[in-house]
Amino acid sequence: MPSSDLTPQSRSAALETLQATTAAEPLDVLVVGGGVTGAGSALDAVTRGLSTAIVEAQDWASGTSSRSSKLVHGGLRYLQMLDFHLVHEALTERDQLISKLAPHLVRPVSFLYPLEHRIWERGYVGAGIALYDTLASLTPGKRALPLHQHLTRKGMNRLFPDLRHDAAVGALRYWDASVDDARLVCTLVRTAVSHGAQAASRTQVIDLTHNAGGRVDGARLRDLETGDELRVHARHVINATGVWTEQTEALAGGSGGLRVLASKGVHIVVPRERIRGEAGLILQTEKSVLFVIPWSRYWVIGTTDTPWKQELQHPVATSADIDYILDHANAVLARPLTRDDIIGTWAGLRPLLQPGTKEGTSSAKVSREHTTASPAPGLTVIAGGKLTTYRIMAEDAVDFALGSQARNNPSVTSNVPLLGAVNLEVQRNWSRTYARIYGWSDAVVDHLLHRYGSLITDIVALCSADTSLARPLEHAPAYLRAEISYAASHEGAFHLEDVLLHRTRLNYEVRDRGLAALDEISALMSDVLGWDEARRQREVESYTARATAEAAAEADANDATAEATRLRVDDIAPMASLGPPPDAGLKPGSPPESAGTSGPVGT
Repeated sequence: MPSSDLTPQSRSAALETLQATTAAEPLDVLVVGGGVTGAGSALDAVTRGLSTAIVEAQDWASGTSSRSSKLVHGGLRYLQMLDFHLVHEALTERDQLISKLAPHLVRPVSFLYPLEHRIWERGYVGAGIALYDTLASLTPGKRALPLHQHLTRKGMNRLFPDLRHDAAVGALRYWDASVDDARLVCTLVRTAVSHGAQAASRTQVIDLTHNAGGRVDGARLRDLETGDELRVHARHVINATGVWTEQTEALAGGSGGLRVLASKGVHIVVPRERIRGEAGLILQTEKSVLFVIPWSRYWVIGTTDTPWKQELQHPVATSADIDYILDHANAVLARPLTRDDIIGTWAGLRPLLQPGTKEGTSSAKVSREHTTASPAPGLTVIAGGKLTTYRIMAEDAVDFALGSQARNNPSVTSNVPLLGAVNLEVQRNWSRTYARIYGWSDAVVDHLLHRYGSLITDIVALCSADTSLARPLEHAPAYLRAEISYAASHEGAFHLEDVLLHRTRLNYEVRDRGLAALDEISALMSDVLGWDEARRQREVESYTARATAEAAAEADANDATAEATRLRVDDIAPMASLGPPPDAGLKPGSPPESAGTSGPVGT
């Protein structure tokens, strides 16, 4: 079985394999885009026995898929639209992830829906959440989550003491799930690689190529680490680039394709001890919903939903975004939050599908949440959707690309556990031994099992070879030194920012964005990747400049000035420009049609 390790050597080997393809011996499937949809598509294709490659212009999950609300849920709001099929589909995917596909990564979390009226609202909301549970019960097998509960004010206060006394007369408690979205993507990519897929991050598609008959037959790629360019041949190309959908499909020429606009969602992070509560909150706002989500060491609060008209790679939180979240959270909190309580923020862009397809699109399969289309022969585009249903989206994309051939070669990913899921219970039992050997607390063991599942054995192997790796980072003790080494040796972290942003969450879960830990982290990465002191220092300076710019942008009042502040700092491996974001026919200053109704970014 192929190795699942993502290393500089495996990346080079993948690019060599792509360069060796020919018109006579092409890849079956080339996936463009290393977010959750692209990673899921690569896994779907390779597990059908198709030769598959996935390329990503930056780090894995560097776009929307690391900046979501980090929820795996059915979507209560769709019940109001009477879209029972969509809710059932999402709940089925949620329960599969919890029970079979990724039980280490996806964990149950309960939410309170505060009630302001004693009788009619309890009946109305209660009926909706009962239907939510009923739709989940239609999924074959054992229930993955408990049924909802009705709570009196006293019961509500017991679960969430910091809910303002006059904010609600009671609540309904229901269950969904949460996930570290970036880890999910990395695990999907590694699982695909373990089944034979080729994977190369920091590899940008700069052109889509055609054969003599006008069919898209591959791409020209640029290695952003070296500047080298290469040609890859493929029978089918799948564009899964999210908010970059229109720029990528434009590389094929012609005018067909999907119309996608970006909506920004911002979240803030506050320490867990700052809000007393055991469950999360879901609050209706005038624009969408606001979640107060419990994580192990902090609360995540969001999101906003506003049109984004700046460049797509670096959305940032503004002062206005932060004020909006604080105002709505403080409306129900007994101890109001201030800016001083905030230890981190992030901003993500949700790709909003606009009605219809561009002229010249030959066919399309449309769902309420996502659409698959073919703007040119040989090219499949998928856009929209949400994190929870990534597997369905991936299946639709590969089915669409294969056409009639898909009937004889169906998706099998509903029965393919992700790396770390197999033998999880065995490693839970062994974890007691690991804890005794290395002096790890229950919290450390739970942290490792949550992040790695049964792959905790890889972490243990590193610690066995070098016991110093079993210690916590001095200035970021939530993580072991071994986790940094592992990110560089197994998880495709080739730059310091990859670790701070996507292999750990230090960029937003500690107040200094991880700056105090940079020397130790960069030294550990240097040992694995062979950096000299000049390279190590360049990585430290690059991340420091980025973190400083992001913090400064939070003081700006609007998107334009905040983005200008962020863009004063260059990227460590800059992408080639594909042109400005298309406006899809919008008049200057007008919002996208779906903005304000899209729900949490990326969820």
